[in-house]
Amino acid sequence: MNFALILFILLVITGVLWFFDRFHARKRRPANAPSPWWVEYGSSFFPVILIVFGLRSFVVEPFRIPSGSMIPTLLVGDFILVQKWSYGIRLPVINKKVIAIADPQRGDVMVFRYPADPSLDYIKRVVGLPGDRIDYHDKRLRINGELIELVREEDYLHPDRLYYSPQFSERLGERAHAVLIERDVPPFISHVLDFPYRENCTYTTSGVSCVVPDGHYYVMGDNRDASSDSRVWGFVPDENIVGRAFFIWFNFNDMKRIGSFH
Repeated sequence: MNFALILFILLVITGVLWFFDRFHARKRRPANAPSPWWVEYGSSFFPVILIVFGLRSFVVEPFRIPSGSMIPTLLVGDFILVQKWSYGIRLPVINKKVIAIADPQRGDVMVFRYPADPSLDYIKRVVGLPGDRIDYHDKRLRINGELIELVREEDYLHPDRLYYSPQFSERLGERAHAVLIERDVPPFISHVLDFPYRENCTYTTSGVSCVVPDGHYYVMGDNRDASSDSRVWGFVPDENIVGRAFFIWFNFNDMKRIGSFH
């Protein structure tokens, strides 16, 4: 469901009713005569829909985490806020950038439209920038030939499955973040899709190597062995970017998670 499009259509309909009532119908009605119900309801909802549409399109947008691909950073059921203007001002509905502000950086947690089906929103961590060479072999990440250090942490206990996963600390940008890497899952990438710039990637039994094309980004989940990401379906084009995730504002199962991610 394209909620932005639905909201835009409602905005247009209620806006037309508001302008019709304000500049035409009101002048023709007798003094103190009530407005028709359809005009009254439409025009009264217009300011509310306008504010919601503006905030959602240009400031922040709420999302709910549907899968465990970003565990332990984000859990299933987390409600997060996404900063829409972090990477530029984009026209709503068509998502076309009109004002450039900044580019995604390594380590950012980014929401974007899934390249294989733009009707779906995905969330992953930015690993590779345009021009980067990304190597992920034997579950070790290298960026432009530099091995990214992993610091062993305490095993992570999954709250809903009651089992432990090896947990590591990894630093891609200014902040360190946690990743889960399973011991028993093989390193090769299975079920690779056919995607644009597929020729930029080489797959072996130990993993994958890719050169990120211009205007695209390489993303991965923090739950490395339970994430369908750029290793499987390729690069994220700039025009698919929605914004940067920065805040957990609610979780029905664990209120302590509110504000725990930034």
